[in-house]
Order: sequence, then C-alpha cells, then structure tokens
Amino acid sequence: MNSAHRIQELRTQIRHHDFLYYVEARPEISDREYDALLCELENLEREHPDLITPDSPTQRVSGEPIGTFETVTHRTPMLSLANTYSREEVEDFDARVRKGLETDAVEYVCELKVDGVAMSLVYENGHLVRAVTRGDGERGDVVTQNVRTIRAIPLVLGNGESGMGNGESGRLEVRGEIYMLDADFQLLNQAMEESGEKPYANARNTTAGTLKQKDAREVAKRTLQFTAYWLEESSEQRGVSSEQRTHFDNVQRLKDLGFPTGRDVRLCRNIDEVMAYINEWDSRRDTLPFQIDGVVIKVNNLRQQDELGSVARSPRWAIAYKYEAKKAQTVLRDITLQVGRTGVVTPVAELEPTLLAGSTISRATLHNEDYIKDLDLRIGDTVVIEKGGDVIPKVSAVVIEQRPAHALPWHFPTTCPCSHQSPLHRPDGEANHYCTHGACPWQVKRRLEHFAARDAMDIDGLGEKAIEQFVEAGLLQTVADIYDLGAKQDEILRLDRWAPKSVERLLNGIEASKSQPFERVLYALGIRFVGEGVAKVLARAFRNVDALAEASKEALTNVHEIGDRIAESVVEFFEDASERSIVDRLREAGLHFAKDDGDVATDDFAGMTFVLTGELETMTRREASELIEARGGKVSGSVSKKTTYVVAGAAAGSKLEKAKDLGIEVLDETAFKAML
Repeated sequence: MNSAHRIQELRTQIRHHDFLYYVEARPEISDREYDALLCELENLEREHPDLITPDSPTQRVSGEPIGTFETVTHRTPMLSLANTYSREEVEDFDARVRKGLETDAVEYVCELKVDGVAMSLVYENGHLVRAVTRGDGERGDVVTQNVRTIRAIPLVLGNGESGMGNGESGRLEVRGEIYMLDADFQLLNQAMEESGEKPYANARNTTAGTLKQKDAREVAKRTLQFTAYWLEESSEQRGVSSEQRTHFDNVQRLKDLGFPTGRDVRLCRNIDEVMAYINEWDSRRDTLPFQIDGVVIKVNNLRQQDELGSVARSPRWAIAYKYEAKKAQTVLRDITLQVGRTGVVTPVAELEPTLLAGSTISRATLHNEDYIKDLDLRIGDTVVIEKGGDVIPKVSAVVIEQRPAHALPWHFPTTCPCSHQSPLHRPDGEANHYCTHGACPWQVKRRLEHFAARDAMDIDGLGEKAIEQFVEAGLLQTVADIYDLGAKQDEILRLDRWAPKSVERLLNGIEASKSQPFERVLYALGIRFVGEGVAKVLARAFRNVDALAEASKEALTNVHEIGDRIAESVVEFFEDASERSIVDRLREAGLHFAKDDGDVATDDFAGMTFVLTGELETMTRREASELIEARGGKVSGSVSKKTTYVVAGAAAGSKLEKAKDLGIEVLDETAFKAML
C-alpha cells in the first residue's frame, strides 16, 4: 500500500474511533492502540508534508498564537432561554404555546441543561470553517483554532458507523455546549495546587477562560467536551419538507453527522411527561460526571417553533427549568464594602470558605443595608448560602439557633472605605448608599473597566490589572485620560510587566476604539440606567451628543422606551460640568459623538410592524432591523394580525405561509429596499 492510501486509511480509522468514543461511548480499541494509529499518521505526514490536509486529525492544534479574536455577527441570533422554577410556570409556558399555535397537538423535547459555554460551529461542504462564541447573542468571538483542539467536535462531517464522510454539501450550522467533566476539572485543580498556584473556582468559568486563550496549544492541554443540541440546514439538504422536520429528528441527524448529543434527550407528549423527566433528573443529577443546572424544554416541531418566534432575546418555543439552588452552611467572618462605577456601595459577606455546587465560596453579595437588617445578620453567625441558578452565591438565611454569644450586629458605615473617606449618602426612597466623591479610586477603576469593556469601547490591552496599575500610578483618573496614554509611554514602561510590545498593543487598541459608533460611546460613558439598548434608542432619537445634552426631561420621555428615571439620569449627567468636560475631551480625541450621515432617522415607518424571514442577499437581518427601527418601525419575531409587512428572503419558511393565510402584504428584498 502506498503512503497516500495508508494516510487516508489512518484518517478514516481515527475518525471512526473518535465517533465511537465521543458519540457512542463504546470504544473498540484501547487508548494505547489509538495513540499508535495517531503516531503512525503523524510520522507519515512528516515524511510526506505535501499530503497534509487541514482536516487531518493531526492538524487540530495550530502552531502559532493569535493576536486578537475577530468578532462576527451570528446569521441567526443565539437567544437566551427564559427560566422557570415550578410546575405552575411550566404549565403556564405550555398554555402560552398552545394558545399561540391555536392547537393542543404539541410535543416537547426535554434535554439536560449542561452548565458550559455555548458555541456555534459553521461547516461548509462538510468541513469545519468557523467556531464562534455566543457573545451578546448577536455578535461573538471567532475561536476556531481553540475549538479545533476538542476531539469531540468533528473536523469533517458524516463520520458515523462507517467512518466515511457522507459528502455533505452547502452550509450547515451546529450549536452546542462546551464543558469540562468533573474529574478533569479536579485533576486540573490538583495540578494547580501542586505547582503552588491558586485553584480555579468552577468548571464553567474555567472552560470559558480556556476558550479565550490566545495559544491553541495551551487549550489542547485541557480536556474539553462538547454536546450538540441545535442544527440549521436547508430542507433541500435534508430532503425533508419543513412541515415534517422536528427537533428530535435533528438530534438524531446530529448524531449521524458525528456529533455527541445529550445524555437523555426525551420526546414528551404532554406536561406530565415533561415533569416526570424533570423530577427524575432532579434526583439523579448528582450521578452525572458533569454539572447541569436544569432541564431545557423545547417545542418539537420546527414549523411550530418558527411560528411562535421569539420575544426580546428569548424564544417563545423553549424554556429552561432551573433546579432549586444548592445550599450550604458556613460562618460569616466579616462584612466589607465594594464601590461600583456609579458610586453604589454594596456590602459583601466575607465567609469561611466552603464548597457549594462544585466551587469554593468565600464571598457573597448582601445587596444593601435593608437586606442585612431583614436577615438580622451578625458577624459570627452561621449562615445559609445558595447559588441562584447554581451560579451566583448569596446569603439567604441565618441559622439563629447556632448564633454564638459574641455575634455582633453590623451597622452601615457613614464614610466610603476609599482613601478619600467621603460621606456616604442614601437618597430618599432608595435602598442603596452612594459614595459622593467623584475621584473615589474604586469608582474610577470601575468606570474605566466599563468604558474599556468588550461591549463598550472594546480596548484591547486595557484590562482590569492594567487599569489598576494606571490608576495607582496616577496615569488615569477619568476615561478621557485613556486617550492621552500615547504621550506617557515612558511612564508605562517603568511599570511591572510592561514591555514595548504590550505598550504597542495597548496603543493600537486605544486607536481602534475611536471607530466605535455613537451608541457604543454613549453606553461606555456609564450614564446611570443607560444600558446598551437604551443607548441605541437615545442615539437614534437625538442623532448627536449636543442634541442629547440639551434635551429636557420632557423631550427625553417623549421618546418611546425612555422613562422618568432614565430621563432624569441623562439630564443630571449632562448638567455635571466635569462630565461635560470629559465628553469634550473625548470628542477632541476623535470619538464618534454623532450618528453617521448615511443613517438617517425618520418616522416613515412609524406604527408599522415588520417580520423578517428567510435569507436576504444584500444585508443581514440585523442590518435590516436597524434600518426599519431608524425609520420608526418595529421588528417582530412572529407573524400576527398586527403585522404590517413580511419581508421574505430566500428559503422563507412558515412565516411566509402564515402571512399569506392572514392576507398580510409580503415584500421581496427589492421591494423592501425600494421602501427604504
């Protein structure tokens, strides 16, 4: 047998054994035999480098670290699930589904909700070409090099029982969860402790951090797993009509393509069967070799899913049932304070470290003074801690019968713990205390972190540690000072861990941030109550910062979605001379404080509701949505009698059919662009 044939044979065998190990969980050969096959392939490819292909099992790990992660827009948004915690809420979900579909013929699929990191995998003609994190649901980071190291994810599709590719053509997207087995996480922490390093807090955060490593060789050192739960391909690819396609069939299709799928994916014909599944796994979840935090319940029929659509960032056709938080008892050592970017002072419980739901808990939020008083919490108390949704730790109760005689009541301090010792203020009608000193170093750091964050100005090289260094060195006092760092390179180089290359990366990141659009800049300013969504609304309504700064409370509240609290906060922000000075400095630095001239806002579509379906050729759905909203229109995820127009692109599905049934006008892309 010549080398080319042997190389192809070895690749086929290795893919086949990967399928048996990761998908079927019934390996036919030992690890040693598997390693021997891989070693033989590596040697042959070394001798014949011209025969190496990107999809070879030997090419999972790239040789060179990457500089930065590219951010891309998901073709279909990666929605988050609404949470439920009781049978009544599950029954309410079922009632909404049946009412929305106007039928009682609804089947559900139940799956274990693996506590991992959501990932989108894009394949073209059967080959993995891109892996993207969920990000904010609309845009995520490209981490393809890192994901290629995960052996549970096929580089080539269709490696089932035969071990042979099925010649998949066209584009196909798979979504699933990347996670760590408990045993692998424990081994990793054991190695960390043996090397004198601090162990990781939990498997999920460790997985997320691993996937953001710049060097895939480091990712390959950790054993990550994958489970697939979502598939998007055309009906032509499946050879099945849209009426017949189901999620349950898609799970089997994923398995046939070579993906590991959920531990116990079950078809349920009614809510009683759904609850039986939930109760069964509530009692069995501790037997699993990985962490779950609940059960996902999905409408099975894909046409019905499409008909139900989504609301905000959550689908109407699926929910997550969250199991009751796991609890533990420990001792309250002390209560300390932390200060946020808006000056909110939050009390924090300092706890005797204890293990809870797979992670060691030593701190937990206490929210505010009233929360502490309601619990009658005292230093030295034995307290109950729990993880809401098995993620965020909180103190939920005091074990009064175990209260020691020396337990001390705690009173909220009157001054900020920062170096300025400024008085704390609690406004009438509010639960929070505030530090009123604008130069409070804690506030300064939090504001800078918010400004530089990925969802704001996205400044590469300006992370939490760098900000802390710069604030302590007196290099940063306001966000405007960031754009003066170019003149302070010598001072930066005198700080620990800074070298010419890292300074160059920082300055490049600062320069790149100047291209962020007005709405991102507005969000980055950190105006109280102005999140990403509100910033977009304000930017669209007022077009530039001068118009916004001069707007009265009445003018602001006349804008749809802007209420009294937001309006008062915006007015207060721009009445502050120091904030106006910062805005002026940022504008001088070159940041965008106006919407692009090409993005003209009108009220042409006021009162109209659009539904987008199918694939548009000249723009993404997100771009189309922004164009509609810029003209005062509304974009909905589902077709109803209130829909004004349905914009139908290629491969439009049941939304198009429903529009025709309801007599709603349908626009093709040409007609839609003419309206614009």
